[in-house]
Parts: sequence; C-alpha cells; structure tokens
Amino acid sequence: MSSTPSLSTEQINVNQTEFKGKRELPSFVVGLLYLLPSILLFSVFLFYPMLRTLYLSFFLTDGQGVPITFVGFENFTYLLQSTSFQKSIKATILFVIYTVPVGVILALFLAVISNEKVKGIGFFRTMFSSTMGMSVAASSVIWMFMYNPAIGIFNKILVAIGGSETQWLLDPKYALLSVAISTVWMNTGFAFLILLGGLQNIDEHLYENADIAGVSYWYKLRKITIPMLSPTLFFIITVSLINSFQTFGQIDILTKGGPVESTNVIVYSIYKEAFINYNVGSASAQATILFFCILIVTILQFKIGERKVHYQ
Repeated sequence: MSSTPSLSTEQINVNQTEFKGKRELPSFVVGLLYLLPSILLFSVFLFYPMLRTLYLSFFLTDGQGVPITFVGFENFTYLLQSTSFQKSIKATILFVIYTVPVGVILALFLAVISNEKVKGIGFFRTMFSSTMGMSVAASSVIWMFMYNPAIGIFNKILVAIGGSETQWLLDPKYALLSVAISTVWMNTGFAFLILLGGLQNIDEHLYENADIAGVSYWYKLRKITIPMLSPTLFFIITVSLINSFQTFGQIDILTKGGPVESTNVIVYSIYKEAFINYNVGSASAQATILFFCILIVTILQFKIGERKVHYQ
C-alpha cells in the first residue's frame, strides 16, 4: 500500500498563516468600514447642507430656495452694507459677552462650593444641575411669565422696593439683557455638571500636601484647583462660545428678534430671511458668515487659550 505524505506541524501553521493573511483586509480599509456609519451620517446631515448653503449664498433664489441667477459676492456685499445685518452682528457680539463670561464664572462658583464635603450637598448638586432636564421651550415660557409686566415676579419685586414697572422684553434697553439672563440660567446646569466632574478628578494628594504646608484656601484655589481644572474650563468656554453664537429658541419665544431688532441675533436673522422672507440666498450668505465667524473664534480660542491649559 502506498502511504500518503503527511504535512508537518510547522508546514500546517505556515499554510494557515498565509491563508489568513490573504483573507485579512488592510487596516486602513478596516478603519474606514468602522467609520462608514459616522461618515454617512455626517455627509447627509452636515457636509452636504454646509456645501449646499455655501453654494446658494452665491445665487438669487426663488421662494422655494431654487437658485435662479448667479450673483457672486453680491449677497455678501449687500449684507455688509445692510443696517439690519449690522444690528444683528452687534446684538450677537453683545449676547456672547453677556452670556459666556457670566455663565462660566457662575458654573465654576457653584461647582467649587458643591465639591465641598458637606452633609446634604447632594441636594444642592441636583438643584444646580436641574436646568439640564428642561427644554428651551419650557424654560423660555417660565421666563416669559417672570418677565411679564403685569404678573411677573421681577416687577413685583421692583414695586415692593419702591421701583417702577419695567417692560423687560419690550424695551430695547433691557430686552437683550433679559434674554441673556435666561440663557445663563438655562446653560448653567450643563457647565456646572462638567466642571464638578473635573473637580472630582483632581488628585486629593495635592490638597493634602497643601494642607500640610499650611497654605490658605484661596492659595489652593489659585495654584491647584484652577490649573488642574484648566482642560475642563477650556472645554466649557469653547462650547459656551459656540452655543452662544447659535442661540435661537429662547429668542424666538421671548422676543422674536425685537423690539427694534435689539435681539435679532444672526441665527434668528437667518431664520427670518429663509422662512419668513423666503430669501434663501441672503440667508445662506448670513449662515456662511456666521460659520466663518465661529470658525475664527474657535481657532483663536485654541491658539490663545490652550497655552494656559495644564494637562496632567
């Protein structure tokens, strides 16, 4: 009988390795397959709308948003010369100044005092972060009643201390500030929760060493807490800046851009041009300008602000 030649164990392992090597895909292709769902979602809901907006900004459009006539940069030229758009830029800048510094400082203060080991502090942490659980619409309706000149609590307090009633949302002097106050209240919960998490990740040994050295509370706050919390602060400031440029809901509910366009920030101006005036070309141009403004502010934030960030 003729015997069949048998393969050694080493030969079998080599053949299996070669077979697997032929079947395996390159790591680059595997990475793309993992990213494919995200790429599709971003392409449909982010990249295509962004490119479409940029495209429409160079055209005059009909009421349905269909491009009719190519006008180049005329939409941008008209906007930069428009008094209404200049008011929108001013309102947007003032709104950012009103909301971002106050919101971050308030959230930091609440996070610092909530990080203390005090009995019952969990109740206050829940209260401080509770605004995260409320929608912009519900929060805006609450603030609308509080600002009401007849039944609002703010006017009740003013009258009680001898002041006069104020038209908070109908007076151009107070409207933007009133919306900014409500926005700070709405956004504080998120910023507070993130900063509190950052505080709880700071190494306790740093504070123990400081206590042994006998340094004061304010020295620990300046030399340990703030530097160690700087990455979280950098994140909160960046996100707050971007969100403040894109504020829409509370302005639509509380003031609708008025009075006298004092709260007509760029995002609301885009909404009015596109869905009320049906001027999609001008709205697209405004959206493009807003995009580049946010991009420049974010780049400056990373270039300047990140230098002061201390990563552990």
